[in-house]
Amino acid sequence: MPVSVKICGLSRPEHVSAAVDAGAAYVGFVFFDKSPRNVSIETARALAVDVPAGVAKVALVVNPDDAFLDRMTAVVPIDFIQLHGNETPERVAEVKARYGLPVIKAVGVAGPEDLAALDTYSAVADQILLDAKAPKGGDRPGGNGEPFDWSLIAGRRWPVPWMLAGGLTPQNVAEAIRITGARQVDLSSAVESAPGEKDPVRIAAFMDAVAKS
Repeated sequence: MPVSVKICGLSRPEHVSAAVDAGAAYVGFVFFDKSPRNVSIETARALAVDVPAGVAKVALVVNPDDAFLDRMTAVVPIDFIQLHGNETPERVAEVKARYGLPVIKAVGVAGPEDLAALDTYSAVADQILLDAKAPKGGDRPGGNGEPFDWSLIAGRRWPVPWMLAGGLTPQNVAEAIRITGARQVDLSSAVESAPGEKDPVRIAAFMDAVAKS
């Protein structure tokens, strides 16, 4: 089974086109003002309406309140909500019920003590995303370009689909897939020429590395 790729942090039409043309299964839009990839609701709508059918559109949000989600979901035609903050399992269930959209819950992993949360969230989310835990004192919960120890999840599986994220590059993605058995991978900064600037050449190189894994 081929590995699906999610390219996140798209903020320009040419970035979306590059991801879609390269074969990404998911495209992600970041709604987080501390990220260099942050987009407004209006910008996200303009980008999302041109995404062809069959490519999933994901809204990445961090500890959002209902007022923001109400506005965003009313305007942007998305397929998934990705909760990337410290949302509780109860909040994940609330978001699913309120908006009727599948929810991806990102869970930070740094050591064995973080693995229990994967079981907890896989019981309420539609998918889980395993990301490197942000460093203490950091102001961004993800998108930091650092991997975690993949051996921590070698051979582990959950009752819902899951994605591997955190520091994946064209040089290491094949090894990450081999160790973890991931069938979905997520990335952002590795295919950028500068923070927030997606590079079609780097996107193509990453997709080629995944295809050969």
